[in-house]
Amino acid sequence: MNADVHRLDETEFKLAERIVQALRGLRYGSVEIVVHDGRVVQFERRERVRFDRGEESKR
Repeated sequence: MNADVHRLDETEFKLAERIVQALRGLRYGSVEIVVHDGRVVQFERRERVRFDRGEESKR
């Protein structure tokens, strides 16, 4: 994979960086990449926040 990164043009490299940033720190959730006609047109990051059920029962 690293060899492929070196062949990216500037726009592709910036897009790849943004996708990696969206994934970084994501514990529960997803990153959806939308492609039209072979080009990435958008991506969405959805993050789930999980609460400890033990804390909930103490109330």
